Amino acid sequence: MSDLHDSAGRPAAEAPHAAAMPQVVDHVAVARLYGEPLFTMPQDLYIPPDALEVFLEAFEGPLDLLLYLIRKQNFNILDIPMAAVTRQYLTYVDQVRDRNLELAAEYLLMAAMLIEIKSRMLLPPKKAAEGEEAEDPRAELVRRLLEYEQIKIAAAGLGNLPQYGRDFLKAQVYIEQSLQPRFPDVHVVDLQEAWADILKRAKLVQHHKISREELSVREHMSIVLRHLQGQKFVEFEHLFDATKGVPVLVVTFIALLELAKESLIDITQAEAFAPIYVRLAYSPA
Repeated sequence: MSDLHDSAGRPAAEAPHAAAMPQVVDHVAVARLYGEPLFTMPQDLYIPPDALEVFLEAFEGPLDLLLYLIRKQNFNILDIPMAAVTRQYLTYVDQVRDRNLELAAEYLLMAAMLIEIKSRMLLPPKKAAEGEEAEDPRAELVRRLLEYEQIKIAAAGLGNLPQYGRDFLKAQVYIEQSLQPRFPDVHVVDLQEAWADILKRAKLVQHHKISREELSVREHMSIVLRHLQGQKFVEFEHLFDATKGVPVLVVTFIALLELAKESLIDITQAEAFAPIYVRLAYSPA
């Protein structure tokens, strides 16, 4: 079998791609592309600059970054060395601006404020009234930093509190209650009202001893006729004697009805609701 040669007449082992192949068979491939081993990194491989980013510190805004720089170097927040802080701040802003220009806008505004404060400190202070100290250009920035630090500490304290659903769950246990009914409590007023109702009903139930009394309707008819003798009219109520009791009143009323039935008396009334009169019936001679 003849040896393989390329178009230039060189042996296949001297072909250009042979230089990329390993000199030993057991060379470890650095990667595989579509199943084929790669023993060297491709020279035309493009890796975006932001393909891999590692952020060791994350800040929530310009004040957060400024406070971090001050606390990290143990600066006195009431006496901030503006030159050192501004220099470190601008270094970080330059890094952020290379990655995200929109995010760097807020940081650039704070950087401009730091530079302004530093420039005002280099100028002679304004004259103040007698007995008053000259205004410190850093005063407003210090006030904002102190307020931000207080809010940040309070927020961290709230975040560390155990929260329902995140740090703990409420235990729910079903306990079967007894089937015996439990009646509500009775108050003293309810007992008083119940006792008063019993006494009221007891008074309605009384024992009566009824004695038999002989009363004659005919006798009372005669009594009524004698009462009407010589009278032109007698009021209906005057024929009854309430002092003799209810039985006598009933018998007297029956006697009146019998006399009226036998046409021995007349019962008249002039108009509605007018007094009722009783008289002896007129009999022609």
